[in-house]
Parts: sequence; C-alpha cells; structure tokens
Amino acid sequence: MRFSSINERLAGLGGAKWEVHARAKDMARAGRDVIRLTIGEPDVPTPERLKDAAYAAMKAGRTGYSDGRGEPGLRAALAEKYSKNRGRAFHPDQVMCFPGTQTALYAVMMAVAEEGAEVLAGDPMYATYEGVIRATGAAMVPVPLRPENGFRMAAADVTARITPRTRAILLTTPHNPTGAILTREDIAALGRLAVEHDLWIISDEVYEDLVFEGSEFVSPLSDPDLAERVVAVSSISKSHAAPGFRSGWCVGSLEFTANLLALSETMLFGNQPFIADMTEQAVREGSDVAAGMRQRFAARAELLAARLERETALRVHRPEAGMFAMVDIAATGLDGESYAFDLLEKTGVAVMPGASFGKTLDTWVRLALTVEDAPFAQAIDRIVAHANARRVKIA
Repeated sequence: MRFSSINERLAGLGGAKWEVHARAKDMARAGRDVIRLTIGEPDVPTPERLKDAAYAAMKAGRTGYSDGRGEPGLRAALAEKYSKNRGRAFHPDQVMCFPGTQTALYAVMMAVAEEGAEVLAGDPMYATYEGVIRATGAAMVPVPLRPENGFRMAAADVTARITPRTRAILLTTPHNPTGAILTREDIAALGRLAVEHDLWIISDEVYEDLVFEGSEFVSPLSDPDLAERVVAVSSISKSHAAPGFRSGWCVGSLEFTANLLALSETMLFGNQPFIADMTEQAVREGSDVAAGMRQRFAARAELLAARLERETALRVHRPEAGMFAMVDIAATGLDGESYAFDLLEKTGVAVMPGASFGKTLDTWVRLALTVEDAPFAQAIDRIVAHANARRVKIA
C-alpha cells in the first residue's frame, strides 16, 4: 500500500528517545524499586472544581459542535487575560482554541512553514518540536542553547543560521527541558532579527505560570512592534494541573487567525464546548495549584543542586521555572545515555538522557521535579552514592 511522504519525514522520531523511561517501567512492573524522574506531570490532581465544571457543562447539554475558532466565552476570557498580562489590547478573534498546546503548535506550524522552508529551534528542545516542524515539510535548523549563556537563545547564534529559506523562529520560554527564561533583552534582539528578515516568532509559553520566585517572564507578545509576526501557544495542562483535558490555544494577529481558520476547521472545528466552559472558568478564576507547584519544584531543584554540588562533582543548572532540572554528568566520563542506563540498573533511579532533547546536552541528564519530597530525596541519595562509587567526588 502507498503512504504519504509525511510518514517518511516523521519516521524514527519519538520512541527511541524514551528507552530509559520504557526500561524503568518494565523494571517497576517486575517488582524492582524504581524512582522515575523521567516524565514531568503536575504533582497534584486536577482540582475538583474544574472537574465539576466540566461535568456540569455536560449535564447542561454542552456537548454539541463548537465554533471553528473555539467557544466565544473562552476566547473572550483569554483575550481579557492576555490584554491584562501583555500590556496591550487583544480581541477575542485573535484567539483560537485547540485540544492542548501540542495541537495548537501543530496548526500554527502548518500555517507558516512548508516544504523548502526552514524553522530555527533551540537545541535542546521539547521532544516533539522536530516532528512538528518536519510534518510541514520544512527542515528544522537547531540553534545551540549554550550552558554558558544559561541555555538562553542568543541572537548571534540565530544570525549565523538564517538563510533565505528561514521562515520562523520557535521559542520556548520558560524553556523545557532547562527551565531557562528569555530576558527582555534576549527577546528584543531576537525580535530585531525577525523584523529584519521577515520571520515569524512562535512562542511556546505553557510554563508561564510556573516561574520561580525571583525570576521574571517576558513574552514576545508584549512588544507591539512584533504584533504582526508573533504567535503564542499555551494551555491549562501545567498551570491548572489538567493535562488530560487537552485544552489549549494560540494567540496572534487578526490576520494570522483569519488565515488559520480554514486549517482549524479542517482539523477539528474547535474544542469541546463542555471543556471550553471548564477552561473559561479556569482562566477567569486563576489557578488553585500553580503557586504550590512553583514552590515545591523550586525547593526540590535547590535541594538537588545543593546536595550534588556539595557531595559530588556533578553540576546542576538551576532552573528558573518549570518541572525539570538539568544535571551535568561530564565528570563521570560517560555520555548522558550511558549514565542514565547505568544509574537505572545500579540504583533504580530513572532520568532522561539529555541527548533526547538535542545534541547540546550530550553529557547532561534531565530530572523531573514532580516526584514527592520523600522519594525525591531518596533519589538524590542514590545519585550521590552512584557518583561516589564511580569516584566522582567533589572537584
């Protein structure tokens, strides 16, 4: 049978990156004591009030077709939120609703990229970015996010990779997997490049509500000079601990959303009305759980850094936001994948090899901060013991 070329473009993406995670699950099923720090999800359940809101909306008959842009009430709530938080006015028609950030990002990328084009994306990056870009037929061009620059995208590195085929810059701020946040100056410099070369800026901002105390989040949407070329995507998955509801959106110019409408209608015709009603309530009332997650994740990251840097030669990049911390394991003499498998087999602690997210992190691993305090502390004990058994002690 014949298949379309998109299957070839996406072949080999995805599964191989998660071998350590899959092995950890197999070990746990076999009865091994495994602490999984591979996957990050909110460490609290979806609030009951949101589940009740979705159920009430279903009972009220909100189970029919939606508008192609998304439900008007939710789009109005998001327009009000973005107008308040970004310092300039947004109209509900500048918002389009999708089942989660991933679908929103796919739709946005399909609208701006195509075969023969190039999209610049930071390396390291969230695991699905390469597939989203390649699905359009465009080529992904990795831009190294250097540890010495705090894993923030530098305009000079972008400039060196812009060609006549470049169509867009894909940003993640706050960043997954490193927890870095682009500064106001970073965004201004990248914005100038986008204007000079007529590029789109696509900004994944799903971790906006998980910024740690003392750090500042700045969105490219806040700059009126970039208004026509910035599209942001986000959702309630992280902020409201509701990943399974798959409720996200994109925000862009009126011209952009008008052009995206036909694609959105072809894909799905809006998100489910009862989920939209629940999301509208979540957006208008704010999050019950984000502040607690921010505090816990920041505290765990600080504990991890303090212990490893005091007791081993491993080094931690302190995240400014999000659910993960990056650990530099170069002192072990192993690459990230070899280290992750060795750590798992010998201690039962599962971490993600940094190379799963890009070549920049070949000697790093990613740890999820979403495990409860007691097992997280136990995992640190095992990591320290493993390092010291390899004579990876204080430098």
